[in-house]
Amino acid sequence: NLVIKEARMINKAMQDAMNEQINKELFSSYLYLSMAAYFEAQNLSGFAHWMRIQEAEEREHAMKFYNFILERGGKVTLKALEAPKTEWKSSLELFEEAAAHEAMITASINALYDLAMKEKDYSALTMLQWFTTEQVEEEKNAADIVANLKLIEDRGTAVLMLDHRLAKRGVE
Repeated sequence: NLVIKEARMINKAMQDAMNEQINKELFSSYLYLSMAAYFEAQNLSGFAHWMRIQEAEEREHAMKFYNFILERGGKVTLKALEAPKTEWKSSLELFEEAAAHEAMITASINALYDLAMKEKDYSALTMLQWFTTEQVEEEKNAADIVANLKLIEDRGTAVLMLDHRLAKRGVE
């Protein structure tokens, strides 16, 4: 029984790193909620809708790590969240920040993957594979919106058209 329990247990290095990732994912959720509030104040409800969906996804990502640690017999340790930024100069600046944030999360997931390989934690490698695939989508989505915003350069009608398109996320 002891051998089975030890095989199921997450090691301390992996547990600590995943607890840090929970914090990063929850901060991501908090940041995107702040971005949604910014867009609501700008009367861009489609942009806000897109950010609210993004916020929910990030919270879901945190819970995947949370549940994985618990399933492996580890301890979840939640940490304080930093206050997110609340003001941006433009929609473009905000989405450039979101794209940079996703790149940082990708780097963090990759570091977790490297740690799992070093620790020979095969179940963590399997779980993290989902995240590496997900981050490709996350980075592409943000980069595509940055590219669109650069094309329209905050021209009123074009911004409203993009706002209308973003409002349909999750509905199509």
